[in-house]
Amino acid sequence: MTWKLPFFRNRKDSDQRKYLKIITNEGISGVLLAGLIGGPFLTGYMLHLGASAAQIGVALAIPAFANLAQIFTAIVTHNIDNRRAYVFGYGVMYRLLWVLTGLIPFVLPQGYWVYAFIILYFLSYLCSNISGVIWASLIGDMVPAKVRGRYMGIRNTIVGGLAAAAVLFGGQLLEHYSQEKGFIILYSLAAVCMVWNGYHLFRYPNIPFEKSKESQKLRLLLKPLRDRSFMRATLFLAAWIFIQNVAVPLFSYAMLDVIKVSIQWVSIITTVQMIVMMISYYVWGNLNAKHGTKKTLMWTLPIIAASCILWGGIAWLPAIPVLVIVHVLLGIGTGGFTQLTFNFTIEDSPSAERTIYVAVYAMLTGFTGFIGPILGGEIYHHLKTMPVWMEQYGFSAMMGLVLLGIAVTVGRAMLLSSNPAGKPERTTMVRNKKKELLG
Repeated sequence: MTWKLPFFRNRKDSDQRKYLKIITNEGISGVLLAGLIGGPFLTGYMLHLGASAAQIGVALAIPAFANLAQIFTAIVTHNIDNRRAYVFGYGVMYRLLWVLTGLIPFVLPQGYWVYAFIILYFLSYLCSNISGVIWASLIGDMVPAKVRGRYMGIRNTIVGGLAAAAVLFGGQLLEHYSQEKGFIILYSLAAVCMVWNGYHLFRYPNIPFEKSKESQKLRLLLKPLRDRSFMRATLFLAAWIFIQNVAVPLFSYAMLDVIKVSIQWVSIITTVQMIVMMISYYVWGNLNAKHGTKKTLMWTLPIIAASCILWGGIAWLPAIPVLVIVHVLLGIGTGGFTQLTFNFTIEDSPSAERTIYVAVYAMLTGFTGFIGPILGGEIYHHLKTMPVWMEQYGFSAMMGLVLLGIAVTVGRAMLLSSNPAGKPERTTMVRNKKKELLG
């Protein structure tokens, strides 16, 4: 399957154009796997295994917690010669361990199901984050800076659309079959995607890269920590992710187990979110190229906050229309946030120390992102003793108000002033360079 990117049509492929196609095709197989057994289906599968709200909160926190592994990976591998081998090996293990969670009901007694899932899921994301820190460094060299913002928007649009289709398909499948049979089919398809993804990971190039001249690992670690601009923005984003993750990752749980929305409707709502996210990637990519990463990133924050606040609409309106609007806004906001934070870690880091910059960001945001869903799961557990409206929509709406207050005050100050004088964002520098070349 070959995907033609709009700005590379009808041209003879250079190495860089081939790289962009490889990255896109690898992304397609990866998101199809995640779409089939992640998102609402991960929550649904855990409920099928007998998990409680607190246990689901722990599982949802695992991807963020596993980010802590990136700092050790970056220190150990900052000057490795074969980045492709690490990306391939750990990338395959990440998806293999996740797919193996589908065998749990067939090989273990029921009392161990949830614990086995959490262990395998944790090991899976541990491999994901070891691979991810090196992948980010490799992507930084594979995608030219002048097209990075627009290309990532186009790539994410393509893979997002297919991920949305996978979620819609999975919801229809589980509606027409028993949960046991439905999950068997979903995990079988995910196994096919795992093999497909491994093939594309194997095709990644092993591009030579600029190695850090710093031989002492402690001094290497201190470089991003002493970068005031980088750390100012990173610490704010870590705090934001903590507060956001207290509520947002548990949206699927709230719909399935609190409001009792059917898994078919949850899959439809999630699909709407992913389609909106897919469209927003392209828009955010163009805004990123025009206005710079941090300024555009700031615009995503009130949108995410509004998606939480609108849960309060359930007090006056039917739940399904309100939840659709909530997830439309969530798709717009998180689509931009995810894409722009990735661009931020690449643009704000020197090429030679990119892995350690990415790892420090991942470590700080991973720690706060890990605590958030666990706290959220415990809060939902205690909300069962409170008025029903608090559990159904009150908690999410209140968290949205907190996020909105932070976005319009602290967010503006921390992101817009995080570039010191004389250090313009890379998009501005590229634009000025183009003007110089044009005379």
